Amino acid sequence: MTNEIWINLPVRDINKSVAFFTHLGFSLNPNHGQSDESASFVIGNKNVVIMLFEEPTFAKFSRNEISDVTKGTEVLFSIDAESKEEIDEMAKKVEQAGGIIYGGPTENYGWLYGCGFLDLDGHRWNLLYMDMSKMPQP
Repeated sequence: MTNEIWINLPVRDINKSVAFFTHLGFSLNPNHGQSDESASFVIGNKNVVIMLFEEPTFAKFSRNEISDVTKGTEVLFSIDAESKEEIDEMAKKVEQAGGIIYGGPTENYGWLYGCGFLDLDGHRWNLLYMDMSKMPQP
């Protein structure tokens, strides 16, 4: 039934958001690209699509108020990485592109390495590397 998952996010400035996600290495979706009100990216190799919409456009089709991300977290996006070094490099790119690291790269549980960041609109993202060889077995 499901071939792709599309994540839709409201953004204040489509051009700044496109620059931010491009700097992180996300690829513009060749099937949808960018307009004055929206942009589409493909994340990873599993066909996860992120659609960015200017806030008025997003509010119009969602028929709901846009959440105030400074007061609460509606969702947390997690992206896997292939190494700790990839996490460290991505954290640098986030800061260079104007994002905010809210949880610096750290190791947890002896097998999980990651960091958390806010994009330009305050949406929360996780970057995670899991060393499965160190993960406790049930």
